[in-house]
Amino acid sequence: MTTPPIYLKQLELGPMQNFIYLIGDPETREAAVVDPGWEVPQILEAAAHDGYRLTKAFVTHHHFDHTQGLPDLLKAVDLPIYVHQHDAPHLGIPSSHAKLLCGGEAIKIGNREVTMIHTPGHTPGSQCLLVEGRLLSGDTLFIGACGRSDLPGGDPKQLYDTLSRRLRPLDDRTVLCPGHNYGSVPTTPLGEEKRTNPYLASPTLHEFLQLVGYA
Repeated sequence: MTTPPIYLKQLELGPMQNFIYLIGDPETREAAVVDPGWEVPQILEAAAHDGYRLTKAFVTHHHFDHTQGLPDLLKAVDLPIYVHQHDAPHLGIPSSHAKLLCGGEAIKIGNREVTMIHTPGHTPGSQCLLVEGRLLSGDTLFIGACGRSDLPGGDPKQLYDTLSRRLRPLDDRTVLCPGHNYGSVPTTPLGEEKRTNPYLASPTLHEFLQLVGYA
């Protein structure tokens, strides 16, 4: 029997063009929400409409536009929040709900597996989710751009290392699913980004620092 494709829904919510994701196992009907920053009732409604129950939440980084919906989410559903240990202190959620990560973990959603990639640079605890050929990149990598590194906790050298050593080696067929709708399309193959995104394609740290205004 052929395994059905993973459930993945991209929701643009809030005033900052945030992409919030639902990912789930179509066989067990378990799902996780990624970066529930806005409009929690709409997130819950979307999952229920598609016949999924939320059992987990993931946070790509601690900025408010990706996390401020967590208290409302926890009032509606008792579930664990998976966050990198470096960003966890900024979430303001009960420690009993925080599942601290350090990168490299494989986490099950039903019978499907998500691999966590620690991608510092935008924040110390930024992380991406790699799941069945999709990269949910938060604010680390955008279509045609990358995340800011000039905010508190940002580090342009770390961001270059993240892009060049952790994301650029991924398969060209991987579909980039960013944390904001800042591009001309909502998703794109990573191979296309390697060819056209100057931040991902920068061959040296010096050139990258010039692009982001640090050199």
